[in-house]
Amino acid sequence: MGLYDRDYARESSFTYGAASRSDSQLVSFVKETYKLFAASMMAGAVGAYVGVPLAASIHAMFWPLFFVEIGLLIGLHFVKHKPGINLAVMFGFVFMTGLMLAPLLARTLGMSGGATIIGNAFAMTSVVFGAMSFYAIKTTKDFTGYGKPLMIALLVIIGFSILNIFLGNPMLHVIISGAVVVLFSILVIYDTQNIMQGAYETPIDGAIALYLDFLNIFTALLQLFGIFGNDD
Repeated sequence: MGLYDRDYARESSFTYGAASRSDSQLVSFVKETYKLFAASMMAGAVGAYVGVPLAASIHAMFWPLFFVEIGLLIGLHFVKHKPGINLAVMFGFVFMTGLMLAPLLARTLGMSGGATIIGNAFAMTSVVFGAMSFYAIKTTKDFTGYGKPLMIALLVIIGFSILNIFLGNPMLHVIISGAVVVLFSILVIYDTQNIMQGAYETPIDGAIALYLDFLNIFTALLQLFGIFGNDD
Protein backbone atom coordinates (compact mmCIF):
# COMPACT_ATOMS: atom_id res chain seq x y z
CA MET A 1 0.00 0.00 0.00
CA GLY A 2 1.35 3.42 -0.91
CA LEU A 3 -0.20 5.12 2.10
CA TYR A 4 1.26 8.39 3.31
CA ASP A 5 0.31 11.24 5.59
CA ARG A 6 -0.54 13.35 2.56
CA ASP A 7 -1.73 16.15 4.85
CA TYR A 8 1.76 16.64 6.28
CA ALA A 9 2.17 20.20 5.04
CA ARG A 10 -0.95 21.89 6.39
CA GLU A 11 -0.51 24.41 9.17
CA SER A 12 -2.83 26.80 11.00
CA SER A 13 -1.18 29.73 9.20
CA PHE A 14 -2.65 28.57 5.88
CA THR A 15 -6.02 30.13 6.61
CA TYR A 16 -4.43 33.56 6.81
CA GLY A 17 -2.38 32.87 3.70
CA ALA A 18 -5.44 31.88 1.69
CA ALA A 19 -7.38 34.89 2.86
CA SER A 20 -4.55 37.28 1.96
CA ARG A 21 -4.23 36.08 -1.66
CA SER A 22 -5.78 38.18 -4.40
CA ASP A 23 -7.82 36.57 -7.17
CA SER A 24 -4.92 36.83 -9.63
CA GLN A 25 -2.53 35.30 -7.10
CA LEU A 26 -4.98 32.47 -6.47
CA VAL A 27 -5.31 31.71 -10.19
CA SER A 28 -1.51 31.68 -10.49
CA PHE A 29 -1.28 29.43 -7.42
CA VAL A 30 -3.76 26.91 -8.87
CA LYS A 31 -2.04 26.87 -12.28
CA GLU A 32 1.38 26.31 -10.71
CA THR A 33 -0.02 23.54 -8.52
CA TYR A 34 -1.41 21.60 -11.46
CA LYS A 35 1.74 22.12 -13.52
CA LEU A 36 3.76 20.59 -10.69
CA PHE A 37 1.22 17.79 -10.35
CA ALA A 38 1.56 16.95 -14.06
CA ALA A 39 5.36 17.06 -13.78
CA SER A 40 5.18 14.80 -10.72
CA MET A 41 3.14 12.25 -12.65
CA MET A 42 5.83 12.13 -15.33
CA ALA A 43 8.65 11.81 -12.79
CA GLY A 44 6.79 9.00 -11.04
CA ALA A 45 6.30 7.23 -14.37
CA VAL A 46 10.03 7.51 -15.08
CA GLY A 47 10.76 5.98 -11.67
CA ALA A 48 8.43 3.06 -12.42
CA TYR A 49 9.98 2.57 -15.88
CA VAL A 50 13.48 2.51 -14.43
CA GLY A 51 12.41 0.28 -11.54
CA VAL A 52 10.58 -2.54 -13.32
CA PRO A 53 13.76 -4.24 -14.64
CA LEU A 54 15.23 -3.88 -11.13
CA ALA A 55 12.11 -5.10 -9.34
CA ALA A 56 13.81 -8.02 -7.56
CA SER A 57 16.58 -5.80 -6.18
CA ILE A 58 14.09 -3.13 -5.12
CA HIS A 59 12.00 -5.76 -3.34
CA ALA A 60 15.08 -7.06 -1.52
CA MET A 61 15.99 -3.53 -0.42
CA PHE A 62 12.42 -2.49 0.37
CA TRP A 63 12.91 -1.08 3.87
CA PRO A 64 16.06 1.00 3.20
CA LEU A 65 14.44 2.45 0.07
CA PHE A 66 11.18 3.03 1.93
CA PHE A 67 12.98 5.07 4.60
CA VAL A 68 14.73 7.09 1.89
CA GLU A 69 11.34 7.77 0.32
CA ILE A 70 9.78 8.89 3.61
CA GLY A 71 12.88 10.93 4.39
CA LEU A 72 12.49 12.82 1.12
CA LEU A 73 8.82 13.50 1.89
CA ILE A 74 9.66 14.84 5.34
CA GLY A 75 12.63 16.77 3.97
CA LEU A 76 10.39 18.43 1.40
CA HIS A 77 8.51 20.12 4.24
CA PHE A 78 11.70 21.88 5.33
CA VAL A 79 12.99 22.96 1.91
CA LYS A 80 9.74 23.82 0.11
CA HIS A 81 10.55 27.55 0.29
CA LYS A 82 14.06 27.12 -1.13
CA PRO A 83 13.95 27.54 -4.94
CA GLY A 84 15.68 24.78 -6.86
CA ILE A 85 16.26 22.56 -3.84
CA ASN A 86 12.51 22.19 -3.29
CA LEU A 87 11.94 20.94 -6.83
CA ALA A 88 14.92 18.58 -6.64
CA VAL A 89 13.59 17.02 -3.44
CA MET A 90 10.02 16.89 -4.76
CA PHE A 91 11.05 15.12 -7.98
CA GLY A 92 13.38 12.87 -6.01
CA PHE A 93 10.45 11.82 -3.84
CA VAL A 94 8.02 11.14 -6.69
CA PHE A 95 10.74 9.28 -8.60
CA MET A 96 11.19 7.08 -5.52
CA THR A 97 7.45 6.38 -5.34
CA GLY A 98 7.58 5.12 -8.92
CA LEU A 99 10.64 3.04 -8.11
CA MET A 100 8.89 1.51 -5.09
CA LEU A 101 5.84 0.68 -7.20
CA ALA A 102 8.03 -1.32 -9.63
CA PRO A 103 7.80 -4.72 -7.82
CA LEU A 104 4.00 -4.61 -7.93
CA LEU A 105 4.08 -3.59 -11.60
CA ALA A 106 6.59 -6.34 -12.43
CA ARG A 107 4.50 -8.94 -10.61
CA THR A 108 1.39 -7.81 -12.46
CA LEU A 109 3.21 -7.88 -15.80
CA GLY A 110 4.11 -11.48 -15.05
CA MET A 111 0.43 -12.43 -14.94
CA SER A 112 -1.60 -13.44 -17.94
CA GLY A 113 -2.81 -10.17 -19.46
CA GLY A 114 -0.73 -8.19 -16.99
CA ALA A 115 -0.19 -5.21 -19.28
CA THR A 116 -3.97 -4.97 -19.77
CA ILE A 117 -4.52 -5.07 -16.01
CA ILE A 118 -2.10 -2.17 -15.52
CA GLY A 119 -3.68 -0.22 -18.37
CA ASN A 120 -7.17 -0.77 -16.98
CA ALA A 121 -6.09 0.24 -13.48
CA PHE A 122 -4.50 3.44 -14.79
CA ALA A 123 -7.52 4.25 -16.95
CA MET A 124 -9.93 3.67 -14.06
CA THR A 125 -7.77 5.79 -11.76
CA SER A 126 -7.79 8.62 -14.31
CA VAL A 127 -11.58 8.41 -14.61
CA VAL A 128 -12.08 8.40 -10.83
CA PHE A 129 -9.59 11.23 -10.31
CA GLY A 130 -11.13 13.32 -13.09
CA ALA A 131 -14.69 12.72 -11.90
CA MET A 132 -13.86 13.61 -8.30
CA SER A 133 -11.96 16.74 -9.38
CA PHE A 134 -14.91 17.84 -11.53
CA TYR A 135 -17.31 17.19 -8.67
CA ALA A 136 -15.11 19.17 -6.27
CA ILE A 137 -15.24 22.18 -8.57
CA LYS A 138 -18.94 22.00 -9.39
CA THR A 139 -20.48 21.01 -6.06
CA THR A 140 -21.73 23.62 -3.60
CA LYS A 141 -20.86 21.30 -0.70
CA ASP A 142 -17.73 22.31 1.19
CA PHE A 143 -15.42 19.37 1.94
CA THR A 144 -12.54 21.45 3.31
CA GLY A 145 -13.67 20.94 6.90
CA TYR A 146 -13.47 17.15 6.63
CA GLY A 147 -9.75 16.95 7.26
CA LYS A 148 -9.89 15.42 10.73
CA PRO A 149 -12.35 12.54 9.99
CA LEU A 150 -10.49 11.77 6.75
CA MET A 151 -7.19 11.55 8.63
CA ILE A 152 -8.79 9.28 11.24
CA ALA A 153 -10.06 7.03 8.44
CA LEU A 154 -6.56 6.98 6.93
CA LEU A 155 -5.00 5.96 10.24
CA VAL A 156 -7.57 3.17 10.64
CA ILE A 157 -6.75 1.84 7.16
CA ILE A 158 -3.01 2.02 7.88
CA GLY A 159 -3.61 0.11 11.11
CA PHE A 160 -5.51 -2.67 9.34
CA SER A 161 -2.88 -2.75 6.59
CA ILE A 162 -0.13 -3.32 9.17
CA LEU A 163 -2.25 -5.97 10.87
CA ASN A 164 -2.77 -7.79 7.60
CA ILE A 165 0.98 -7.96 7.01
CA PHE A 166 0.98 -10.54 9.79
CA LEU A 167 -2.41 -12.12 9.03
CA GLY A 168 -2.00 -12.36 5.26
CA ASN A 169 -5.77 -12.55 4.83
CA PRO A 170 -6.70 -12.17 1.10
CA MET A 171 -10.27 -11.08 1.86
CA LEU A 172 -9.09 -8.41 4.30
CA HIS A 173 -6.60 -7.26 1.66
CA VAL A 174 -9.47 -6.82 -0.82
CA ILE A 175 -11.51 -4.87 1.75
CA ILE A 176 -8.55 -2.62 2.60
CA SER A 177 -7.83 -1.93 -1.08
CA GLY A 178 -11.49 -1.05 -1.67
CA ALA A 179 -11.46 1.26 1.35
CA VAL A 180 -8.31 2.97 0.02
CA VAL A 181 -10.03 3.67 -3.31
CA VAL A 182 -13.04 5.18 -1.55
CA LEU A 183 -11.02 7.23 0.95
CA PHE A 184 -8.58 8.70 -1.54
CA SER A 185 -11.39 9.45 -3.99
CA ILE A 186 -12.92 11.63 -1.26
CA LEU A 187 -9.48 13.10 -0.58
CA VAL A 188 -9.28 14.18 -4.23
CA ILE A 189 -12.37 16.31 -3.57
CA TYR A 190 -10.94 17.57 -0.29
CA ASP A 191 -7.55 18.48 -1.79
CA THR A 192 -9.01 20.00 -4.95
CA GLN A 193 -11.25 22.35 -2.97
CA ASN A 194 -8.35 23.32 -0.70
CA ILE A 195 -6.20 24.06 -3.73
CA MET A 196 -8.96 26.13 -5.34
CA GLN A 197 -9.18 28.14 -2.12
CA GLY A 198 -5.41 28.54 -1.88
CA ALA A 199 -5.40 26.72 1.46
CA TYR A 200 -1.99 25.12 0.90
CA GLU A 201 1.09 27.09 1.80
CA THR A 202 2.86 26.44 -1.52
CA PRO A 203 1.93 24.90 -4.90
CA ILE A 204 4.31 22.04 -4.08
CA ASP A 205 2.13 21.08 -1.09
CA GLY A 206 -0.99 20.93 -3.24
CA ALA A 207 0.74 19.07 -6.07
CA ILE A 208 2.11 16.39 -3.73
CA ALA A 209 -1.30 15.97 -2.08
CA LEU A 210 -2.93 15.36 -5.48
CA TYR A 211 -0.10 13.07 -6.57
CA LEU A 212 -0.45 10.91 -3.46
CA ASP A 213 -4.21 10.72 -3.98
CA PHE A 214 -3.68 9.48 -7.55
CA LEU A 215 -0.88 7.11 -6.52
CA ASN A 216 -2.90 5.47 -3.75
CA ILE A 217 -6.00 5.02 -5.90
CA PHE A 218 -3.90 3.53 -8.71
CA THR A 219 -2.00 1.20 -6.36
CA ALA A 220 -5.21 -0.05 -4.72
CA LEU A 221 -6.99 -0.59 -8.06
CA LEU A 222 -3.94 -2.34 -9.46
CA GLN A 223 -3.96 -4.72 -6.51
CA LEU A 224 -7.70 -5.33 -6.86
CA PHE A 225 -7.52 -5.89 -10.63
CA GLY A 226 -4.51 -8.13 -10.11
CA ILE A 227 -6.34 -10.24 -7.53
CA PHE A 228 -9.49 -10.67 -9.60
CA GLY A 229 -7.56 -11.03 -12.86
CA ASN A 230 -5.25 -13.73 -11.48
CA ASP A 231 -6.06 -17.24 -12.72
CA ASP A 232 -4.87 -18.61 -9.36
